[in-house]
Amino acid sequence: MARQVFAHYMVGICDGQTQDQWAHEINTAKTAGIDGFALNIGPNDYWTQPQLHNAYAAAEQVGSFVLFISFDMAAGNWSVQQVVDLVNTYKNSRAQMKVDGKAFVSTFEGPGWADNWNAVRQQTGGIFLVPDWSSLGAYGVGEKLGVIDGACKFSWGAWPQAGQQKMNTGQDVAYKNALRGKKYMMGVSPLFYTNLPQWNKNWYSSSESLWFDRWQQVLDVMPDFVEIITWNDYGESSYICDTNPRQVVQGADKYINGYDHSGFRAILPYMIQAYKSGNRNLPVNQEDKAVAWYRTTPARCGSDGGTIWGQGGNTSAANGAKDVISIMTATNGQKSVTVDIGGNAQTFNTQNGLSYFEMPFNGRAGPVTVKLNGKAKTGPAINNGCPPCGHVVFNSVVVDV
Repeated sequence: MARQVFAHYMVGICDGQTQDQWAHEINTAKTAGIDGFALNIGPNDYWTQPQLHNAYAAAEQVGSFVLFISFDMAAGNWSVQQVVDLVNTYKNSRAQMKVDGKAFVSTFEGPGWADNWNAVRQQTGGIFLVPDWSSLGAYGVGEKLGVIDGACKFSWGAWPQAGQQKMNTGQDVAYKNALRGKKYMMGVSPLFYTNLPQWNKNWYSSSESLWFDRWQQVLDVMPDFVEIITWNDYGESSYICDTNPRQVVQGADKYINGYDHSGFRAILPYMIQAYKSGNRNLPVNQEDKAVAWYRTTPARCGSDGGTIWGQGGNTSAANGAKDVISIMTATNGQKSVTVDIGGNAQTFNTQNGLSYFEMPFNGRAGPVTVKLNGKAKTGPAINNGCPPCGHVVFNSVVVDV
């Protein structure tokens, strides 16, 4: 089966979204090389059914884009009948993702629900179940091979752990080994930062090079599927979509407004093509691109806002955040990319294909301009003072040229 790339879509924040808006987002994702959306839904939102209807109708209208439901088992209690009804409603849609003729179904957590999936299979004519049971770990998932068809590891497996600057493929390899040949879906994310006290969430996972590193790791692991985390989870700063203010959850606006992430998609078609072809040295058949992402203040410009370094960590996020501009390029041959902070410029020489660089702030402040092949784009300024919210924002802005 051909490799495919999906993006995790939070349906719970899109109340009132029209079919045309769904079609626009689907077209945007298609342009970036994404094959489909994993539709994360909870059991209690009254808008779930109308939004699923709009999503599937839009995907059928646009064409060549698939959808599948990811049941959020951490959002509430699901009955077997609820799950059966939803699978049966959409399993025959032209947009439904299928494997071997069976509807592709995923979850966020829910290992305690495992014994119910056989009943779902019996009442739906069969499903291809790829759950995320990260809480079990690789060994625990391996003990449930009779229930699942694969293991979708996204959740907290796409970011460095608390107190770590980098992540490796150890967990991915452990899952692949535990699955004994069953399908594996690997999670990829650009960053993670959340500061939502109403949900007791306030941590940052080190991520200066994560978007580059994780795609390199995809080429090492070569999973059956990739799930980008996320398309639109603003509350956790992992979004790669164009910002939609209607979807920003209360309290996240202070670290989302003005923090454009659309540039994370600029090199995505190349990275997806490399993954699908299995060729790390794939020629760049698109226009040369450069993407830069950075915080707009130093990590120690003021209060850390109580943000800790990684989920379950015990030290300030400022200890895990580097004051650098991260630069990733995809170029056809060797080129020069210049990054300027308030009139202080540094030039980097790219290699053919994908390259990554870091430019330290070094106390410099001012607008950030990225130049490549005679083109330039300027992003928000770096400021040595604290943001208006009164504490460091560990989200990044993204500039592409």
